[in-house]
Amino acid sequence: MSMPALSPFLDHQSEEGLPSHLALGDEIDVLPRIFEDGITIAVMRRTPSAALQQSVQAQCHTDRAWQLAWLGQPGDELRADLLKRLPAPQAAEALVEDVQLLAEAMAYLFDTDTVGIRLRLLDAAMCPRFHVDNLPVRLVTTYHGPGSEWLPEAAVNRAGLGAPSTDKPEIVRDPDAIQRLEVGDLALLKGGGWEGNEHQALAHRSPALSEGQKRLLLTIDPA
Repeated sequence: MSMPALSPFLDHQSEEGLPSHLALGDEIDVLPRIFEDGITIAVMRRTPSAALQQSVQAQCHTDRAWQLAWLGQPGDELRADLLKRLPAPQAAEALVEDVQLLAEAMAYLFDTDTVGIRLRLLDAAMCPRFHVDNLPVRLVTTYHGPGSEWLPEAAVNRAGLGAPSTDKPEIVRDPDAIQRLEVGDLALLKGGGWEGNEHQALAHRSPALSEGQKRLLLTIDPA
């Protein structure tokens, strides 16, 4: 299966031609734009450091998929738990530091003491069909492998969302419009649980993985 290419508007710094519901930038100040009416995805582009890449690679050198789930206040307890449970703890420092930093940022941004964290090494698409989340917002970042795919609003047929059935239309109006996040990108995805966004939640899906390919995915939800 061929992977969808990024549409040209994500290849450039200019905001000219961007979907009106996308906030895109290279600095952290783009993420709070998720609070703006009409913005359903805010993406901070970043390139992982060499140390982070090495730490990630060490956690991916396993024969089986694995996942960690954690709920609580980001801090020393989170750090200790990650170091204890990651498959290669001796090389986990940079990854743990990044996860903790992002968890603390989410707690600060959404004024909460508690966050829900999932860190997963996947060997198959987790949610291969385009869908929307019922929660208010989620941070998504891919450390290794292909990033999450999403649809600009103009390319979504919302009548096709939900449980699949033979009488539902195709969700994707324009397959060429499918967008993919890059490794390292930080994306806030606004869901249907966000007040006032019940009918504009971002449509997204997990990317297809080729045989033997792995994907290390982090999601963080304010709780």
